[in-house]
Amino acid sequence: MSNETSDQVPADSEGAREIGFAVPKFYNASRVLFDNIAKGRGDRVALMGPAGTRTYAGLCDEACRWGNGLASLGLKRGDRVLLFLDDTPSYPAAFFGAVRAGFVPLLINTLTPPDLLQFYLADSGAEVAVTEAEFCGRFDAEACKDTRLRTLIVVNGAAGHHAAPSALAAADWLGQFPAELAEADTHRNEMAFWMYSSGSTGRPKGIVHLQHDMAYSELAFAQNVLKLTPDDICFSVPKIFFAYGFGNSVTFPFAAGAATLLLSGQPKPAAIFAAIEQYKPTVFFGLPTLYTSLTKAEGADKTDFSSLRMSLSAAEVLSAEVFNGWKALTGLEIVEGLGSTEVLHIYLSNRPEQKKLGAAGLRVPGYEVSLRDKDGREVGDNEEGILWVRGDSNTPLYWNRPDKSAETIRQGGWIYTGDRFIRDADGFHFFRGRADDLIKISGQWVYPLEVELCLADHPDIRECAVFATELPDRRMTLKAVVVMNSRTADPSEATRRLQDYVKGKLLPYKYPREVIFTDELPKTGTGKIDRQALLRM
Repeated sequence: MSNETSDQVPADSEGAREIGFAVPKFYNASRVLFDNIAKGRGDRVALMGPAGTRTYAGLCDEACRWGNGLASLGLKRGDRVLLFLDDTPSYPAAFFGAVRAGFVPLLINTLTPPDLLQFYLADSGAEVAVTEAEFCGRFDAEACKDTRLRTLIVVNGAAGHHAAPSALAAADWLGQFPAELAEADTHRNEMAFWMYSSGSTGRPKGIVHLQHDMAYSELAFAQNVLKLTPDDICFSVPKIFFAYGFGNSVTFPFAAGAATLLLSGQPKPAAIFAAIEQYKPTVFFGLPTLYTSLTKAEGADKTDFSSLRMSLSAAEVLSAEVFNGWKALTGLEIVEGLGSTEVLHIYLSNRPEQKKLGAAGLRVPGYEVSLRDKDGREVGDNEEGILWVRGDSNTPLYWNRPDKSAETIRQGGWIYTGDRFIRDADGFHFFRGRADDLIKISGQWVYPLEVELCLADHPDIRECAVFATELPDRRMTLKAVVVMNSRTADPSEATRRLQDYVKGKLLPYKYPREVIFTDELPKTGTGKIDRQALLRM
C-alpha cells in the first residue's frame, strides 16, 4: 500500500469528486470518534443503553487506554486483534483504541462456533483477542489449535474457562494505562479493520477496509440519506459486527456527534420495545425479518414509538405487508436500501421523500453503479443486468484469497456483486435474484425470488422463503417454507390455496411444488433468513 508523503489526497475518482471527498494522505480512522473532542462535544452523550452511558470524552479516554494496553502486549503496526464482542461500550472503545494505535481489529460474529473461530484466528494470525466473559468458553482447545493466539482480554465480567495461554480482565488491566494516545501516522490507504463474509458459498473471506473508508461511507450515505444531527439517537438492532450495524451504531452517529443506543443480548421484541420507550431513539435500523417480528409481537400496539423520526431497512427485499404493517404501527414508512460488506455500507437507497416500494432504491451519491450483461456490456433501463458498484469505500482485496479477489474485484476498482437488477426510467433498482440462481422447471426458466415475493404478498403469510431443490430423478423444483399468520387446521388445503395464488399471479408453471409450514424461519446472526439451514429442512 502506498507510502506517498504529500499532505492531501485529491478527490480524483468520479464518486469522490461528486461528494467532495478528500482526507489527508496520512489519516487515521479513529478521527471519526476523536474529532468530537476538537469540535467541543466532549460532554455530549456518545453511548447509552442497559450496559451504561459514555460521553465522548469518556469514550475517547477509554479508547486511549485500550490502544496503550494493546501496545503493551508487544503488538506491531498492522497486527490483528480479534474482537468477539456484544454491543456494549467496550466494543467501540476497543475498536477505536486498536485503530488509533495502528493495529487492525477484526469484527467477528458472536454466533461463530469454535471450528470457524479457529479459522478466523489462523487466517488472520491474530495474537490477541477481546471477548465477553460469557463467551470465554468459545476459545476452547478446538478454537485455539494451530493459531498464534496468546492473550485473551475479557470484558464485562471475569474470565471463565478458555484455552488461550493467558487472560486479562479488562476492568483491572486497563486502569494502569494512560488515557492519552497520539494517533498512529497511518496512511489513508493502510488497513484499518476487517470483517468476514458469511461463508454461505464456501470458506469465509476476510474483507479488508482501509483507514479512509468509514469517512467516505459517512459522507456518501449518512449525509445524503440519514442527515443526522447531534440531537439524534441511533438504535440499530443489527449488531456492530455486521457491516450494516457498524455504520448505524458507530460510523454515522459518531461522525455527526449524535448518540448511539446499544442493546446487548438477543434482540427480543420485548427488549426492543422497552429500549425504545426508555431511551427515546430517533432513528431506527432493522431488517425485514425484524420488522415482521416486531409488528406481530405482543406489546407492539402498547409501545410509544413517537420519538422515532426515521426507520431504515437493508439486506433483504422489503415486502408490501411488512412496509404497511410497520407504517400502521408507528406511522413511519421504512426507507429501504442495499449495501454489502465489500462496500462497507449502503450504495443503493430510497429516500424519505423519494421512494418506491420493493425497490432497493436510487444510487447513493459517491457510488457509481452499472447494470451489465454476462459479457460486461452495460444494459439500458428496464433491461435485466448484473450490478457492478464502485466507490472509495470498496474493499481492495480479500485477505489471502487472490482467486476470490479476482472474481469479485474487477479492473478499475469495480465490485461485481453477482446480483441481478432491473433499473426503471426514474433510476430505481429492483432486485431480481442472484446471477446463479436461475433454474429450469418443466422446461421453463424460473427465478425463486420472484415466487418468494409473490407469496410474501399473500395476506395469510407472515414470512416465507422459496428455493430450488433437486428431486431424486435430478429434475429441479421449487420448495416454499412458510410461516402463516395463524395456524391452519388443514395443511393440504392451505398448500393448494397458496399454489393457486401463485398460479394466478404468475405463470402457472412457477408455483412451488412443495410447501412446508413452520412456526419460524431460521435466521443467521445478522437477522437474515438462513438459507443454508432451509436447504436441510
